Amino acid sequence: MEDRPHKAHRSSTKDKGKGKEKQHGFNEKAFAPKSGRRADRQGRRNVERDQTRLHVPLVNRTPDSEPPPVIVAIVGPPGVGKTTLLKSLVRRYTKQTLNEAKGPVTVVSGKKRRLTFIECNNDLNSMIDIGKIADLVLLMIDGSFGFEMETFEFLNVLQSHGFPKVIGILTHLDLIKKAATLKDTKKALKKRFWTEIYQGAKLFYLSGVLNGRYPDTEIMNLSRFVGVMKFRPLVFRNAHPYLLADRIEDLTPREQVRLSKGKCDRTVTVYGFVRGTNLRMGTKVHIPGVGDLDMKSVTILGDPCPLPDADSEKRRKLSEKKKLLIHAPMSDVGGVMYDKDAVWINVPGSFTRGNTDVPQGEGEQMVMDMQDARATLEDGVAQSHIRLLGSSSKHLTVEALDEDESDDGFDDESGEEEGDESGLDSDEDGGEDDEDIVVNPQSTGRSSRRHVERTLPTASTSKGGRADVEYADSDSDLGDEDDEDVLGKRFQMEDGDALDIPSDAEDDLMDDEEEGEEESAPKWKANLAAKAQAASNSKRRKDWTKLIYSTDLTPEEVLSGKEEHPVEAEEMDGDEEDFFRLEPASRREEEEEVDSSKEKWRGEDLKRWEDDEILDSIRGLFITGPAVQEGGEEDDEDTGGDFEDLEAGESSAAPLPSEAESKATSLAAKKEELKRKFDEQYDDPEASKVDFYTEKKEEMSRQLQFNLEAFQDIPAEQRALVEGYRPGTYVRIELVDVPCEMIENFDPTYPIIVGGLLATEERFGYVQVRIKRHRWYVRTLKNNDPLIFSLGWRRFQTVPIYSLDDHSIRMRMLKYTPEHMHCYATFYGPVSLPNTGFCAFNSLSADTPGFRVSATGVVLDIDRSVKIVKKIKLTGIPYKIFKNTAFVRDMFSTALEVAKFEGANIRTVSGIRGQVKKALSKPDGAFRATFEDKVLKSDIIFLRAWYSIQPRKFYNPVTSLLLSDKSQWTGMRLTGQVRRDESIKTPLNVNSTYKRIERPERRFNPLIIPKKLQAQLPYASKPRAMKPQKQQTYMQKRAVVMEPEERKAVALLQQIRALRKDQVAKRKEKKNEKKAEHRKKVEKEEEKKSDKVKERKKEVMRATGKKSKRDAEAEEGRGSKRRKTSS
Repeated sequence: MEDRPHKAHRSSTKDKGKGKEKQHGFNEKAFAPKSGRRADRQGRRNVERDQTRLHVPLVNRTPDSEPPPVIVAIVGPPGVGKTTLLKSLVRRYTKQTLNEAKGPVTVVSGKKRRLTFIECNNDLNSMIDIGKIADLVLLMIDGSFGFEMETFEFLNVLQSHGFPKVIGILTHLDLIKKAATLKDTKKALKKRFWTEIYQGAKLFYLSGVLNGRYPDTEIMNLSRFVGVMKFRPLVFRNAHPYLLADRIEDLTPREQVRLSKGKCDRTVTVYGFVRGTNLRMGTKVHIPGVGDLDMKSVTILGDPCPLPDADSEKRRKLSEKKKLLIHAPMSDVGGVMYDKDAVWINVPGSFTRGNTDVPQGEGEQMVMDMQDARATLEDGVAQSHIRLLGSSSKHLTVEALDEDESDDGFDDESGEEEGDESGLDSDEDGGEDDEDIVVNPQSTGRSSRRHVERTLPTASTSKGGRADVEYADSDSDLGDEDDEDVLGKRFQMEDGDALDIPSDAEDDLMDDEEEGEEESAPKWKANLAAKAQAASNSKRRKDWTKLIYSTDLTPEEVLSGKEEHPVEAEEMDGDEEDFFRLEPASRREEEEEVDSSKEKWRGEDLKRWEDDEILDSIRGLFITGPAVQEGGEEDDEDTGGDFEDLEAGESSAAPLPSEAESKATSLAAKKEELKRKFDEQYDDPEASKVDFYTEKKEEMSRQLQFNLEAFQDIPAEQRALVEGYRPGTYVRIELVDVPCEMIENFDPTYPIIVGGLLATEERFGYVQVRIKRHRWYVRTLKNNDPLIFSLGWRRFQTVPIYSLDDHSIRMRMLKYTPEHMHCYATFYGPVSLPNTGFCAFNSLSADTPGFRVSATGVVLDIDRSVKIVKKIKLTGIPYKIFKNTAFVRDMFSTALEVAKFEGANIRTVSGIRGQVKKALSKPDGAFRATFEDKVLKSDIIFLRAWYSIQPRKFYNPVTSLLLSDKSQWTGMRLTGQVRRDESIKTPLNVNSTYKRIERPERRFNPLIIPKKLQAQLPYASKPRAMKPQKQQTYMQKRAVVMEPEERKAVALLQQIRALRKDQVAKRKEKKNEKKAEHRKKVEKEEEKKSDKVKERKKEVMRATGKKSKRDAEAEEGRGSKRRKTSS
């Protein structure tokens, strides 16, 4: 065996020719079709295929610069792996593991895109709400089980409310062990998924779970596909503002909640990104599951999950590089959130004192230090000791002021806000010096400056020889920030001098809370309003730059290097440690300026304007001045610059262009546009022509660009007032009169959507829709049965009336919805715009068996005066009959009703038509009617009429978010359901029970034709009915009586006839049997004869064939001999 040589490798020839047939075939794309008809058909097909790709152009209102996060909804039945997928995707984008996923989770997925993941639980209300706002749906399907009923219900909800992008995800495929079964399962599920969505819909496969999440490679492929998806704006969302609330806070005062035992309406704030269109202040909003609410205020907040840019990436520290942005307040994950009321800081890990395991940044360390604080800032200030100078041996002591010492020349003001830290104001020249004033650390800022006129306070001291107040040489000598709380009281100096210092802290004396504490407050706070008024009347203001820096030089003089003149010796007398120093009154009056809204002018500045050259240089800037020539060298900008210098800071704005210049600019732009159009038509006229689709898209883009340019220079606050809050803005909405059950039964796993309502959607009226019962819903919808509609943002229960258009004449009511056909429905509810889709349900409970989507449709019209009629038949009987006239009763009850129906058409059951003529005096309701023929008393006369009906004004909003068990909302029940729940028997009406119908047989009179008419009739039409003979015939008259012998003879003859008849029957039967046997024999003989004939024909044909063959051979032999002899 070892010596045997190895066989040579034989290459397989099976796959050599695989795929070669395509190469040898005819390539249709490489050559033009030979047939003109085929070329025309192919061209039409290409055009149709291109047109199917196009959609109606819609304006995309989402800004390109900072779009709102894309809402990615994870939907599926319970136990399919939704939470695992959410945690895996968050881990993929942020490198963080969520402990519990509740509510929306916003992450940054790229430079220009953010994603908001939200998990949809197995509740029909949540699925409806998620379907209205989701931009992308990750539809999870259990591969080992297949599609479930909730999946099909959710897809039908999407079809009604605008179909977003849908990606299918198959999970639990690791439970299928056989490869062939797995392949067949994937193929079947993909085919069914494509049937529901569209051919070619994307379907991902997740094989299994590793370490609590799906494989990283599969999640990466899914995230890449999600990151590059493009979304088309949907019609309803493009016209309505909305936001998905990622945080909710209750601002109701706790005392009010305690007094009402938690049953008072709440004031709630919701936070989220604005989506759709602009959110305008003053409009109503609707929270599905709660109801319509009013917005008290809308505030723009900082973006909690901002997009990365170049500046932010540069500012990020090395330790922050690893922290990718994530915002999930309901899941207790996120960074620092700035609110109008507070700042929220979420720190990962164990957030306790002394925790050194978690790395801490500056913000986290600050919060840790705040935890270690044992006293508040107010207590620390009250217990602190203040020294004005570092060399002082005694600290300052505070004494309460007496009533007679309170009015000593110091003027205090009652601060209105913390934004005015110092209470003093300076002019434009001293604007930089305000930074040196001590600022309250709790100040929240002020939008506008407060102009208050004050004079320098005069201190009452015990030393009469000291005329000036000395100030510290630097800010450090003034003490810490804690000193502010003790200012405004009397200070005891080391040498025994007492000095009163005014306070600039915020004093809200106008508030009610402060009024209650007025008795315990220090006496120096009394009469602050009068003191502020006296201070404003003093018309004095001090130069704080000179007082703080002890110099008379301005900032410009200091920068230029000018030195200060030495101070006179007499001014330096006194104790050097004394900080306060009084100035002489004469010097104070010279240097103090009046604090007023008008600028104080100096004489040397005004003298400049006496020069004629300066006046001529700016004369062209005014309307009354000479116009500047085009060819001149004079420049408006240079002139404006000289004007600014001369004004010395009064106005830095450049002069506005004149009206002539603006007209010239617009005219030049129009000429440029006309020239461009002319060039396009002259160069290539066909190139300038665009199709309708491209033209509309360009028009929309131009309009968007125009809007951007129009609002470009407007501040954000004014822009929000004009056009509303733009999509992509993170806002805080304060809602009032919110039901308390929403806060008490709040569950973060149920989405909270704040949908903006248009002006028309706030009204209620009769809405007409086109509706069709769903083909999977087994029960027929009955008229006047309650139905739950999901229309717009709302979900509500109402009572519809079904109808059909009766030849465009009337709307005829239907008792039931037709099979496989649309009909009309009219109900009372909130008005919605036409072409708004909706879906309807009989019940939203999870216990309902079968398919829950009962109907779908679209809004047709908003008609508040809709008229629906139903057919009614009024019956009556004739009680007096004349030739063609009859008196009818029991159809109406009064003569007034008869008068209303005069001239109406009536008819009998037998088909005789008639007309109502006039009412009779007696009995009531009887009338005279004429017919086309004589009627009988047994005839029933009926009148067909139409009765107008009105839909019931019933509107019951679905308030599922107000319940503790959100899936157990129940609305109005049917009568049968109420009886079944309450175990009540159905009442029986005696007249409605089924009885045996006994109809007496009717006898009709014979047809009588007059003799004159019979004589005129043709013979064939004359009646042949003979009269019955009145006299008896001879056979009827005679009576036959037989003797006993005759009777015996007659009986014997009858017996003989019977025997004879029996014998004849037997003979006939035997003959038939013999005939059948004879037929069989004859058939056999015929078969033998036919076989012999066939054999004979074969022998004849065989002999004929042989003979013809011999003749042919003989002919060939003769021909060969002749050829030989001739050669």
